[in-house]
Amino acid sequence: MTSKPLSHEEIKIILDTADWMIAKGGRTQLAKVLKGSKEKKLLELDLDKSPGYGFYKGEKIEDVTNKINWMIKRDFITLEKFGRLPLIVFTDRGWLIQSDQFSDKLIREWEEWLREGKKEPDMIYLKDHNRDMILLMLEKIKASGNKAFIPYLQLWEKIDYKKVRAAIRETVRVLEGKVPFDDSLLKVQEKKIQKALDGRPWIDILLDDR
Repeated sequence: MTSKPLSHEEIKIILDTADWMIAKGGRTQLAKVLKGSKEKKLLELDLDKSPGYGFYKGEKIEDVTNKINWMIKRDFITLEKFGRLPLIVFTDRGWLIQSDQFSDKLIREWEEWLREGKKEPDMIYLKDHNRDMILLMLEKIKASGNKAFIPYLQLWEKIDYKKVRAAIRETVRVLEGKVPFDDSLLKVQEKKIQKALDGRPWIDILLDDR
């Protein structure tokens, strides 16, 4: 087991890579992806396209596995049995960090669509994502102040569930300047993520509503 703490960058990249194989791959597969293995099965699953593929290409596979063990011991990810196989899943701590990263990724995708002039993307892909992550994404869109997102939001509102539709309408009103933006939720989120990355007790993170 590695005794050297991982950096925040390493924690984030391992979580972002693990997201590609949650409940589908195990510790060994994750280590191989991070190492940059050319194993046929990994390539067939397109895991070479994951964000951390080859991130530790200069390190021994044993050392990469130790880093994953460090992540498990510090409660960022864990292993659960699905049938006979122990597969990677997020802990609450890990998902807090990854949901923040994933919401940023979705917004960057929208920004790319705007640069490409994409007019009517199919928003159905957002419908069954984790609800809290989606609401966080909407808070970040409010914070962006980018009115160019409004047509995408209006398309999205047509296909999603009632609670999300209400949050989308509120986001549009903020972008249109009809209601003020309150950034308190994002500030709380930032504090929680920092505590999670620093390994603070989970109860401290849950109670951080200031």
